[in-house]
Amino acid sequence: MNKQQQQEIVSTPHTRREGQGKESEGRVTSLLFICLGNICRSPAAEGVMRHIVEREGCDADFLIDSAGIGGWHVGQLPDHRMRRRGAARGYDFCSRARQFSAADFQRFDMILVMDRENYYDVKRLAHNSDDVQKIKMLPDFMTRHPGQPTIPDPYYGDIADFDFALDLIEDACEGLFAYLCANNH
Repeated sequence: MNKQQQQEIVSTPHTRREGQGKESEGRVTSLLFICLGNICRSPAAEGVMRHIVEREGCDADFLIDSAGIGGWHVGQLPDHRMRRRGAARGYDFCSRARQFSAADFQRFDMILVMDRENYYDVKRLAHNSDDVQKIKMLPDFMTRHPGQPTIPDPYYGDIADFDFALDLIEDACEGLFAYLCANNH
């Protein structure tokens, strides 16, 4: 992501969901992570990002969620392999799958997708150029995996694929958090 693209991200006030983080007044940066079915990559990114903001003591400043392009898994927990691999690293991936909707453009400052297919699927639902500006490639925030253009879907792979996806997600979420802090989000 180049500097101009990064500067286009604007944080706006949002209402915090009941039970999410500490109650606080002020600006909340809202992040929505997207993958195909919302059972592998996006709930992992949601869990990793929640872990980072809690670790840094700023969880009240963020609204973090995830969704899928398709509705096949709505209501389900993340894939058991991703939950196990995440638990081995100290994460709790316990969100329930939901499907992305065009209304999410109004609720979130940034919509972070895992790959180009996700990008184009979300972009098709955008109402205007402001909505399109909110869509960002999560891999663009990676710092330790240069040249890795996507976070590959591990669903049809083995445990090593889930570990690789988590490596990339951790890298990207740390980079995203550093970017948000550097830009007063």
